Amino acid sequence: MQLANLYSPVSGGLRTAVDALGRGYAAAGHERVLVFPGKAFTRRDTEMGTVITVPGPSVAPGYRFVLDPRPVLRVLERVRPDVIEVSDKATLAVAARWARGRGVRSVLFSHERIDAILAPRLPRWMPLERGADWWNRRLVAEFDAIVVTSDYAAEEFRRVGAAEVHRVPLGVDLGTFRPYPRIAARQARLVQLGRLSKEKRPGLALAAVRELVARGLDVRLDVIGDGELGPAMRSAARGLPVTFHGHLGSREDVARLLAAADVALATCPIESFGLAVLEALACGTPVVAADRGAAGELLVAGAGVAVPATGRCLADGVERILARPGPERTAAARARAEHYPWSAAVSGMLAVHAGGAGEIR
Repeated sequence: MQLANLYSPVSGGLRTAVDALGRGYAAAGHERVLVFPGKAFTRRDTEMGTVITVPGPSVAPGYRFVLDPRPVLRVLERVRPDVIEVSDKATLAVAARWARGRGVRSVLFSHERIDAILAPRLPRWMPLERGADWWNRRLVAEFDAIVVTSDYAAEEFRRVGAAEVHRVPLGVDLGTFRPYPRIAARQARLVQLGRLSKEKRPGLALAAVRELVARGLDVRLDVIGDGELGPAMRSAARGLPVTFHGHLGSREDVARLLAAADVALATCPIESFGLAVLEALACGTPVVAADRGAAGELLVAGAGVAVPATGRCLADGVERILARPGPERTAAARARAEHYPWSAAVSGMLAVHAGGAGEIR
């Protein structure tokens, strides 16, 4: 059983990961059940297994959150899963206690760092690290295993001395996200993919464009995604060569925009993995990423660069990449992405669920 909070059509990386792993579990012959918050209790059977929603109020446009975990516990009692995979560090973590009392293996899939997510939302004087460490010690004590996707994501668990932390990188759909034929043009096309929220720092992409234009470069930026900063971003982009596409429901449309770009910008300094970075690389588009967070772990020479998270440094990174021949950039980016098929992530997770050692960090 997979349990997930904030799982929705607009939840980006979390939904992509949960669905891709679930699809892999079903293909491997396992009976997969997915539980996430909805308007009310529902149950339906799909090709990827049983999908159940439990009541969860709306906490943001397109997002729901389970505040009362009792309906989830009732589902657990009815379904009686062999293994529980929890993609949530808050209310759904109670499933680990239920599992422990019944001899069921529980695995926490850590999609984000608590301290990094809370930092932009709380006053600087608050002892974030101490609070995050306290909560993570509880999670480590309750779950049988913790799964992280990067070295950066593992740091918060290393701080509390967690013994069983497995590193299982996410994957990418190499069929959907692939290079497309490009039309030669003098204008350099940039792309940014991700939620327009405070912690993602999407405004840095506009700062980079402003810097590149001031340097006399002919550039254009496509922004894919939306969020609470959308209106402010559109206002700040007036007069700049920027197109806002909003949230795109078609992954093929996202892939085509990524593949049409010369450089992708990854401005978030707290990414726990960087799925959007991997999708750009799979499309043959090199990436300029913030040098904090996990995105830089995905980059190698030729496939992109990690730079300090400022508009000027991002612009420098773009110029460094554009100085290389286009075919070389495309080949290097695609080659890097091919190290991360979803099949490898599924195999890694199944090994953890079976109690195997996996790659312990």
